[in-house]
Amino acid sequence: MVEIQNKYKILEKKFGYINWLGAFTLYKKEILRFLNVAIQTIISPLVTALLFLMVLSLAIGDERGEALGFPFITFLAPGLIAMQVIQQAFSHTSSSIMIGKIQGNIVDVLYAPLSPAEVTLATIFASVTRSFIIAITSIIIFNFIIDLKFYDLTYIFIFTFLGSFILGALGFIVGLWSEKFDNMASATNFIIVPLSFLSGTFYSIKRLPDILQKISEWNPFFYMIDGFRYGFLGVSDGSISFGISYLTTLAFLMWYASYILFKKGYKIKS
Repeated sequence: MVEIQNKYKILEKKFGYINWLGAFTLYKKEILRFLNVAIQTIISPLVTALLFLMVLSLAIGDERGEALGFPFITFLAPGLIAMQVIQQAFSHTSSSIMIGKIQGNIVDVLYAPLSPAEVTLATIFASVTRSFIIAITSIIIFNFIIDLKFYDLTYIFIFTFLGSFILGALGFIVGLWSEKFDNMASATNFIIVPLSFLSGTFYSIKRLPDILQKISEWNPFFYMIDGFRYGFLGVSDGSISFGISYLTTLAFLMWYASYILFKKGYKIKS
């Protein structure tokens, strides 16, 4: 017994309290996953936003529309970019977890020397990176088409990060919950798309009746899009400071929920 104990020793992990290399490797893997299909993950959202911009500009036109004191198209463009940013953040994490479960390769992540916090954060930060790439690409292309205003890049960065992080965490949760693609499509079609469309993307909520304004002010998507637009125009429908506080709190809660569910092995461990 003594010989066995001396021969086989349990070694402690050598990568410290946080496995930075392992977390970065997972993050890099997620980045390469969406870059390998960039036409679908980067170009497609840009084309969708451009189509919205073209159709609505033809239907309304600058001379017949105005919102928050700006021509309608100038008001609309940041909202369209923000809408694609948050939708694609959700799409990244939800599809990553869902595909991993269906193909069975999620066990590679489960068996890796990574904590639940490292797995969730690496995956969510990859979705944030995808959102920033979409945002930067869209801003560059839109700037050639319309006269984009830039009030403060700091707010653009803050609300891009908070919005994509929250939707990335939500996508992680939905990916764990979903057992087939129909489940994920239902969450997208009945929750993500309606909330993003009804959050001031295409209109100022000040045009709504008072009761609908109050309801909109509790929609986190409204603060994501309104704050993102504030970085361009310098005007907003809601309180920017409250929006930052609200979204920061929600970001932590959404991440913590994804962390707990993954740690418990929700719908991935028998």
